Amino acid sequence: MSNASLPEKPALEGLESKWAPAWEEQGTYAFDRQAAVDAGPDSVYAIDTPPPTASGSLHIGHVFSYTHMDLAARFQRMRGKNLFYPMGWDDNGLPTERRVQNYFGVRCDPTLPYDPDFTPPLEGGDNASSKSADQVPVSRRNFIELCERLTVEDEKQFEDLWRTLGLSVDWSQTYRTIGDEAQRVAQRAFLRNLARGEAYRADAPTLWDVTFRTAVAQAELEDKEMPGAFHRVSFHAPDGSTVDIETTRPELIPACVALVAHPDDPRYQALFGTTVRTPLFGVEVPVVAHHLAQQDKGSGIAMVCTFGDVTDVVWWRELDLPLRPMLGKDGRVLAEAPSGIEGAGAEVYAELAGKTVFSAKARIVELLRESGDLIGEPRPITHPVKFFEKGDKPLEIVTTRQWYIANGARDEALNARLLERGREIAFHPDFMRVRYENWVGGLSGDWLISRQRFFGVPIPVWYRLDEHGEQTGEPIVPSEDQLPVDPASMPAPGFNEAQRGQPNGFIGEVDIMDTWATSSLTPQIAAKWEDDPELFGLVFPYDLRSQGQDIIRTWLFSTVLRAELEHGTLPWKHAGISGFIVDPDRKKMSKSKGNVVTPAAMLDEHGSDAVRYWAASSRLGTDAAFDPQNPKQMKIGRRLAIKVLNAAKFVYSFEAPAGAVTGPDAVTEPLDIDMLATLGEVVSTATRAYEEYDHARALEVAEQFFWTFTDDYLELVKERAYGSQGEAGQASAVTALQLAIDVFLRLFAPVIPFATEEVWSWTHEGSVHRAPWPTVDELGVDAQHGGLLPLVSEALIGIRRAKTDAKASQKTPVSSAVIAGPSLLELAAADLAAVGRIASLTFEPADEVSVVSIELAELPEA
Repeated sequence: MSNASLPEKPALEGLESKWAPAWEEQGTYAFDRQAAVDAGPDSVYAIDTPPPTASGSLHIGHVFSYTHMDLAARFQRMRGKNLFYPMGWDDNGLPTERRVQNYFGVRCDPTLPYDPDFTPPLEGGDNASSKSADQVPVSRRNFIELCERLTVEDEKQFEDLWRTLGLSVDWSQTYRTIGDEAQRVAQRAFLRNLARGEAYRADAPTLWDVTFRTAVAQAELEDKEMPGAFHRVSFHAPDGSTVDIETTRPELIPACVALVAHPDDPRYQALFGTTVRTPLFGVEVPVVAHHLAQQDKGSGIAMVCTFGDVTDVVWWRELDLPLRPMLGKDGRVLAEAPSGIEGAGAEVYAELAGKTVFSAKARIVELLRESGDLIGEPRPITHPVKFFEKGDKPLEIVTTRQWYIANGARDEALNARLLERGREIAFHPDFMRVRYENWVGGLSGDWLISRQRFFGVPIPVWYRLDEHGEQTGEPIVPSEDQLPVDPASMPAPGFNEAQRGQPNGFIGEVDIMDTWATSSLTPQIAAKWEDDPELFGLVFPYDLRSQGQDIIRTWLFSTVLRAELEHGTLPWKHAGISGFIVDPDRKKMSKSKGNVVTPAAMLDEHGSDAVRYWAASSRLGTDAAFDPQNPKQMKIGRRLAIKVLNAAKFVYSFEAPAGAVTGPDAVTEPLDIDMLATLGEVVSTATRAYEEYDHARALEVAEQFFWTFTDDYLELVKERAYGSQGEAGQASAVTALQLAIDVFLRLFAPVIPFATEEVWSWTHEGSVHRAPWPTVDELGVDAQHGGLLPLVSEALIGIRRAKTDAKASQKTPVSSAVIAGPSLLELAAADLAAVGRIASLTFEPADEVSVVSIELAELPEA
């Protein structure tokens, strides 16, 4: 190449805006479908990409885990794989609805008619309208249109940030979980689950968020430590004695259906099979035994209510107890008293009707104190309370009719198959597998997939009405060629819209699917299952699922479940699990803790390559501490990227003598051969590391030798590269330098894609990211590594130190020097003499390197 093609002053600034559009225009990361068809599925490396929630904001944790995924993608592409690397947007569900409510100042009221001319009261301003009372009610259709509008805008911003970060996804393969294709896949899978008996509808106790008035699945729970109090309360036995229980929820006494104690507890064995009466309400309830009762908790006997917590549900189900609900879906006490409450008890209950749980508890405690049934004063405690992960109030348990998909909780054979699938997945790191196994082993109920919300994939069923307008018979389902459908706005097959809600007509299902019921099908959605059999056959099962550890129980498990139910196979071979980002106090970064760092400013300040370097420095499964006030790793990464630019410019500025031998055969000097042999070992180690999904090790070994290359080797041979030792020595040095830089660029390309692409463009056609991954063979070094370079580096350090001790400039000539060390050192005598400015250099045999003596040609001034 000509020196004229090198930039005058290479810089990192502006490389993102230069190369991101170029990669898109040149199709650098495009999936080559025809090549995949010609070469077969084994030529494809497919990644099941996490679709980020488009209604949220990206944070540093996203950058961390998505970079890990991209490192694997870039390595596999350079190894010759045809990458199927799509990007999806998870744009349906509750997070989107909340954002739309706050952003536009609206809330959905399905009873309202559609207004084609509706203009929202607010245009922008996150959280400008977070109170329901301040929000304008709109029709379901108007609300969904606003959801569609905002998610499209959010997705554009997300895409811009991902492009800036340098994710090498194929943007032509983008999908949306609310799009027609995704809805068709989700509804098709549901209908097949229904046909096989894996999907069913049932009345059951349901974890319920009173704020959003929707059911919540087990996987969406979050325990929060909350203040509470134990209340010791007396129940009354027929003989006039009392039985004392301790409870944190005295307001649920009207819903009490039994007292329960451990079967081995001698204090209560005489009471089993008898009854007691509830305080205030006088309802007769049985005293029963169950092994889950804790003898050492409280008084050892507990009241069972329908329902206070999940243990109540277990007791109610296993002991076949009656149902006495008292809380509505709004979290308030129902107007109608539970069965058995009569007379004076009914009058007490009437005082509670319509109250919130908090107010009902306060009144119940007052009444218990007045009646003498409260023993002592409440004892304050702090205890874990279950919340919806996106909610602000404790969950209640109400009985509702919901849709479920079998997940192995009640099917031992399915559970065993799912555990076996977990053993077939190659988890990286392997210890993350136990989280999957613990989740599968601890399932307590089938997967509740229906949600009482609006913006999501409709559950594709209708219900017949009899002559009295009551639901009857099996659900009506569409044919698969009709999908996607919306039963809330489309008539059932065989009916017309005028028959909706009429006797002998139909009603449509208004519930939507949980967002995970769609996201669990991302492999099928991206590969266009059933819609494009050729593509699906090329990429499914995928090679890699890359994700965070916090969604193993949701996204990873549910994807394995859906693939097992539908295809009887794994959805992918490997699962790469990233750790958490923690703050300097080792606390996980999260929005609720207020310690989240957004990535846009960080990318602007440090550059994308520096941010990617920070992420790449952490192994999978390892938490990474991040201090935005002192982002040390990003500074190191930026320094590396700048050094790559400058070192490459310096190396490429050398030209081999005209007519000299080129290629590896030109490398004849021992020091050059030794450097390339060491680099070959680095290539072998980095390659094995990437194959084992250990990107941090690959970066570590490459970076460590790169600094040796620039700080020591380059200094040692630069005089020879300028031609100080003749044409043969010059050709050897220049060739070795440029071979090494070409290899380093490809080793670093997955981590710092912008800097490496810039350098590659100075001397090569095409993209470094389409260049083949480096191999040992291309270095042309047959000799075994002899360890010469470290010895020479150590000797050079000794010479520099001796000059420093003598208070001399490093440019000061040396009339003579004696260096002790292995005889191997003499092979690089000329390079060592040149860089040390030594006129006469002699060696003494020794096991370790040391500078025996040094005589300066000119002494430093006093």
